[in-house]
Amino acid sequence: MIVNKFGGASIKNTEAIQRMANICKEHMSQGVIVVSAMGKTTNLLEKLTHHYYKGSDFQEFRQQFESYHRQIIESLFPLENQIFGEFSNVLKELDHKTSKKPSLNYDYEYDQIVSFGEMLSTRIVAAYLNLQQIKVEWVDIRNCLKTDSTFREGRINWELTGKLIAKQFADSDKKLFLTQGFIGSDQNNQTTTLGREGSDYTAAIIANSLNAQKVVVWKDVVGILCADPDWMSGAEKITRLSYADAIELTYYGAKVIHPKTVKPLQNKEIPLQVRSFLTLSDEGTLIGPFESSDFPPVYIKKEAQVLVSIRPLDFSFIMEENLSHIFAVLAKHQIQVNLMQTSALNFSISVDTNMNRVPKAIEELKLHYKVKYNDQLELITIRHYKPGAENKILEGKTILVEQRSRTMSRFILR
Repeated sequence: MIVNKFGGASIKNTEAIQRMANICKEHMSQGVIVVSAMGKTTNLLEKLTHHYYKGSDFQEFRQQFESYHRQIIESLFPLENQIFGEFSNVLKELDHKTSKKPSLNYDYEYDQIVSFGEMLSTRIVAAYLNLQQIKVEWVDIRNCLKTDSTFREGRINWELTGKLIAKQFADSDKKLFLTQGFIGSDQNNQTTTLGREGSDYTAAIIANSLNAQKVVVWKDVVGILCADPDWMSGAEKITRLSYADAIELTYYGAKVIHPKTVKPLQNKEIPLQVRSFLTLSDEGTLIGPFESSDFPPVYIKKEAQVLVSIRPLDFSFIMEENLSHIFAVLAKHQIQVNLMQTSALNFSISVDTNMNRVPKAIEELKLHYKVKYNDQLELITIRHYKPGAENKILEGKTILVEQRSRTMSRFILR
């Protein structure tokens, strides 16, 4: 039994959904299909959530959400298809949700609204596959993927989730199921999400729970490359990766798969194949129980970084108790550190921009420390570093922080 995952780019329009259906017809008669929101829908719903939470007008984004999906539905289905009624119901649910005054918890509101992308995309894709005589059973993954109540970064209840998934998908070796990536629910059945790009992680959770033969992630690139092709042309493909190397690359920000995806698969020695839905003749990249191998420098770029510099108010040294307190504040606000650097008087960290969490953490730190920050920065990591590998990425940039080891270089750039 194989778990296949299709991301937003693979179902972004009518042509893409038709292509996806052809892939399913060719490669899938049983197993589980995990589907993301269509195209850039998550970005759109994030904007809607932001305006809704602030109390400003969000109807422009609500209308874009409706018109984008309506155009796809009308081009794929005859008017009598039940998908039109399901589409109407999803819109009513969204309108009902956003007609209420938001709670004080932004992350909670985010999860309740952004999840509409996956709920609608899977309804559309399942209906189209069935229309094309590819029999699939639609499943609401929230009924079996259980997390705690850490909204936007739900932590999996593995024991309960494993039991519920095994029961829900018991016939996955005989029939084909289709469900949502990225979302789950807590003990109160409130919708949670697993972090941006979390659909890969969903596929890995399902595969682990069902002891799947393999996971296939369908992308718009031919596998895992040595750099994002949208950023750096001519990037080489990596044909094979060990679990350890894949974990390292995703930890430092490689975007081709979600950072938490690999470990559940490694625990069961389930291979992960990353391949292109545009180039079916290319087998892509296989991640598995291989020995680490030598390959060219890998360039990883994380944009929208905030560099925060912290020093004690009395100009004393940065000591262990300072660091312990700083990390407690970061944990309280659910902020992950991407890079850190310590000197006698100063502690600097690079974190992802988050207009809700980061400002609150900075304000709390200012009660005890002198805090400065720079935003709109880039964090570049070069894995398998070789001398001169940084030349192509430093031209025209100002280096704010630089770190080097035997096999890796990292730069905060403006």
